[in-house]
Order: sequence, then structure tokens, then C-alpha cells
Amino acid sequence: MADFFSALSQHAFLQTTVATALLASIGCGVMGTYVVVKRIAFLAGGIAHSVLGGMGAAVYFGFDPLHGALPAAVAAALLIGWVRLHWRAQEDTLISALWAIGMAIGVLFIAKAPGYQADLMSYLFGNILLVPRESLWFMVALDVLLLTIVTAYHRQFLAVVFDEEFARLRGIPVGFFYLLLLVLVAVTVVLLIQVVGLILVLALLTLPAAVAGHYVHSLGLMMLIATLLGAVLSITGLVLSYGPDLPAGPTIILLAGAAYVVSATVTQVFDRRRARLAAAWSRSQGEIRE
Repeated sequence: MADFFSALSQHAFLQTTVATALLASIGCGVMGTYVVVKRIAFLAGGIAHSVLGGMGAAVYFGFDPLHGALPAAVAAALLIGWVRLHWRAQEDTLISALWAIGMAIGVLFIAKAPGYQADLMSYLFGNILLVPRESLWFMVALDVLLLTIVTAYHRQFLAVVFDEEFARLRGIPVGFFYLLLLVLVAVTVVLLIQVVGLILVLALLTLPAAVAGHYVHSLGLMMLIATLLGAVLSITGLVLSYGPDLPAGPTIILLAGAAYVVSATVTQVFDRRRARLAAAWSRSQGEIRE
């Protein structure tokens, strides 16, 4: 741990790495909360894995992979959202098909990229240590966009997430805000790709928010705790992976998974104990009345 913080004060690439983790945690906490509460993790997974097609096309034509990831993510979100709204009977099959087709297109483009063959593994599993400093401004812009839209339309998103029928009765255009929510999830996926890659992005998107949901029921508090937890897990993963030279992305995900398992276990134990105490209190009250 001391080695990491000593190196952090000396090496600019590590400072960029920490900044990347913190910026990604903002989108992770805010949009991950919506994904967990709305229970659209499968849709988010379809969006995430469809992104490889856009990244592969960008590599093939000589552009930054992230510049191909953003339009591909937005297009996938709109298409998957449209399928969800209009073809619900075949939703699972169609989203699975889009998931597989997007990844297949990306692999083909990357395989045929002229000159240097891009490292597919870095896209699939992330390589946070190699994020260029210029990408930080791109991530800042995406975070500002997310926070601005979520703040401006918080009540509408709240209604759509918890009760679509009530939202329709209030005159809220549910379809529009549902698609907008998926587009914001797509933007968050692009933020997290550099941290943990396409394969693991769904875990970092959902696990911190799921842990926060064990302890709070306010959406705002859940977002705050999930953001802080995402930052702590990301930085801790970086620290633990630095010494033994482990891949940072999988290390972060293992920590997030362990945090979720421990939290779920503790919550379950306390819920059972509370239920036993409540049952015992009810029996004692019944005996007193008799």
C-alpha cells in the first residue's frame, strides 16, 4: 500500500488512473441506482456488449475507440429500448441477439484493422493504467451531462422507475423518459469501459448500487452511497493490484462482488433476527392479553 501511494506522488499515469476511477464512480453510482431499482440489468448488459461493434469500427477507420463507443452505445440503447417498449413478447431473444451481433461485429472489425492490431483484451477487460490524460476531459464532459439531465428530470425519472402507470396518468411521456434513461445508462457504460472493460462493466454498474440498496431506501442517498462505494472499491482495487502486478479491472470487480456477498449475508442475518424478535414479541403480547 505504501508503495502505491509513494508511486502516486511521482508518476503522472497513476494520478490519471485514480482520476479515471473517481470520474467513473460518479456515473456508476448515479445510473447504477436506476438500473438496480428499475431491474434493467439485462438491458444494460445488452447495451454494454453491443458497444464493441462501435469500438471495432472506430479502430478499423483509425479513430479513438471511445469515440466509436459513445454513438454505438446510444444507438444500442435506443434500439433495445424500442424493442422493450414494442416487442416485449420476444424481448429476451432479441436483446440476446443484439448482444451477440454487436460483439461479433466488433471482433471482425478489430481483426481486420490495418497496421497495428488493437489489443482486444484491453477492451474486454479494461486497462485503467493506460488511460490517456486527454480522456479525462471526455469523462468529465460525460459526467456533467449525466448529472445535468438527472437533476433536471429527477421527478420524471422517479415516476418512470417506480410506477410507469402512475407516470402515464400524470401525463409524463413514459416512452421518452424510458429511452432517455437507457441512453444515460449507455453513456455510463462508456465511462466504465476504460476501468473494467466490456465484460465486467455490468458488475461495476450494479454491485455498488445493490449494496447501497441494502441499507437505504431513498434514491438520492442510494446514489450518494453507491458513488462513494464505487470510488472506495476502485481505489482499493488499484492499491491491491499494484504490488503483485495484477489486472486492476478484475481485482476491482472481485472486491465489489465480495462487498455485495458480505452485505447480502449480513442483511439476511439481521432480517431473520428481526423477524424472530417480532414473532416473539407478538407471542408475548398475546400471552399478556390472555
